[in-house]
Amino acid sequence: MKIWKSLLIVLIVVANLALAQPSFADRPKFSKNPDYIEVTKALNELSQTKDTQTKVEGLTPEEIQNRIDELTLQKYALEAGNTWGQCRNETSKTLGVYGKNPKADDDDDDKKSPYDNELYFLAPGQTTQNKWDCDGIYLPNDVNVANFSSSPNGQGQELTGPAAIKILDGTQLVIQTNPDTAAIELNVPTVKVLNSNTANWFIPNISQALIDTRVPNAPSNQS
Repeated sequence: MKIWKSLLIVLIVVANLALAQPSFADRPKFSKNPDYIEVTKALNELSQTKDTQTKVEGLTPEEIQNRIDELTLQKYALEAGNTWGQCRNETSKTLGVYGKNPKADDDDDDKKSPYDNELYFLAPGQTTQNKWDCDGIYLPNDVNVANFSSSPNGQGQELTGPAAIKILDGTQLVIQTNPDTAAIELNVPTVKVLNSNTANWFIPNISQALIDTRVPNAPSNQS
């Protein structure tokens, strides 16, 4: 009788482990995410700079703290398993944004896209749809970003297209136009710049005027 009871207990334990295994497998492996590794490294470097009161050329103590706060929130979003970013167009022009390519998983090689994502167009005043992952924005060849920095420790400079600007998951990127200089301004202090040599994204060498002729087709909260 004791043997049967022991076998029953063993079976119950095995069954519980079998049922619990999928839940463990579903946990996001954020520690292996390249974005998470990059954010953590940048946050540690900036925090160390602040603790040792080391001056960073071109950055005030307030700007350093703002970047630490932004990176802290980005790190938390990645740890929480947030898998999408959002873009908001507060300019008066149509904005090119990158998102999921519907043909990326197509089994037919003739229909499969050669790029990792797709270039969409977001109308002025629109925000990409919730839970639709906006990977970043396209910067035309005649548009520049003011006070841009690709490094948390870097001084702001001017960035000119053509280029793709990538954002991290869990980030809402707000794009505005400076009324005095007509340059684009971003609310996120640091973003990653991509070109055709560093990413498999469609990054054409075209002007803003041509972008303005496109029909807005990005999934948005207003559509």
